[in-house]
Amino acid sequence: MLAETSTHAIFAAACDRYDVSEVRLAESLLGALGPGMLCLADRGFIGFALWRRASASGADLLWRVKANQVLPCRQRLADGSCLSRLYASRQHRRHDQGGVTVRVIEYRLDGVPGAEPRYRLITTILDPTAAPAAELAALYHERWEHESSFSELKVKLPGHRLILRSQRVDLVEQELYGLLLAHFALRSLMHEASRKAGCDPDQLSFVHTVRVVRRHLPFHAAFSPSPAAADG
Repeated sequence: MLAETSTHAIFAAACDRYDVSEVRLAESLLGALGPGMLCLADRGFIGFALWRRASASGADLLWRVKANQVLPCRQRLADGSCLSRLYASRQHRRHDQGGVTVRVIEYRLDGVPGAEPRYRLITTILDPTAAPAAELAALYHERWEHESSFSELKVKLPGHRLILRSQRVDLVEQELYGLLLAHFALRSLMHEASRKAGCDPDQLSFVHTVRVVRRHLPFHAAFSPSPAAADG
């Protein structure tokens, strides 16, 4: 899925068999990226081919990389970040063939319980004055707000733990995309309400929005919540 960090709206999604990797599914979403966007991604998605395809969309990228990713510093920048090169393979790196320049940002979260020893990000934004390292590091951690979108889709919208009831592949997909459309409609409504109220969409309750819609629209019975979910 691709979701907006600020509104939690899921604006692109792909599904397939359980044995199809998330990286393969991610490739089908790249057409939804474009200029003016900044795409955040976790370290499970980093790969030379996917990075090249994603950056070709015109969007800027800010992706976390694994701690053992080889990214030697080629030029230290004023904000503490550095320029390096990303390659398709060790052989390409050894011969300096076909690599792309990336900016590397490394930092720690001292005093934060559960924080990892080191975080490493790479970005297509090479100019530190356009996006200082500290700002990008803080922004990257907003990515975890996407987990809230998954919870809304899987639990809060259906009113209980999501179970796709259909027995055929085409109907399972129809059911899933129906939920995605309902979630997008609710998040769009919340975005419009936050604009009128002059507040951040994060200050509005998704559960409360679902309850309001259920009271006023005739399809409320299709998403009737369980008592436990209603109490949440």
